[in-house]
This record gives sequence, C-alpha cells and structure tokens, in this order.
Amino acid sequence: MSVDLHSVFRNTRDIDTTLRTFVLRAAASGEPSAEIICGKGEGKLRARVLTYLRQPQIAKLVTGAAVDPDNEGRVVLRF
Repeated sequence: MSVDLHSVFRNTRDIDTTLRTFVLRAAASGEPSAEIICGKGEGKLRARVLTYLRQPQIAKLVTGAAVDPDNEGRVVLRF
C-alpha cells in the first residue's frame, strides 16, 4: 500500500488530510508496512511527513517510520 504526495505537495491542508486518511486506512488494512512517496528534492516534504508521523495520535498507530535507505524519496511505515 502506498501514497504519492506529489499531487498535493503545495497545499499544507491537503498534505495533512492525505496523510491522515492514508495512515488510518493503512493501519486498518492489516498490512505490515506501507510507503509514502514524498520525492527526493530538497527534503522539505519528507521532513514534514516525518514530523507529521511523530504526532501522538499518529504515533499510536505506527510502530516505526524510516526513510528507505535505497530511496530517500520514500518513507516506509511499519504497523
């Protein structure tokens, strides 16, 4: 399961809504992992995603989140 944030990266509210919806759906799916594609670029979107995932209500759902060592434009979530 994955989500690509390239289409919403310019709008803060859309980023948060997309992330919230995706994390809730991914956690409920029963899959052991999921990925968020934020792109390489300057890393601002990736930093925003990692900050979002550290919020207490989201951290309860996700057991781990890390930047993929093979592709820094991808964040892998573990449930």
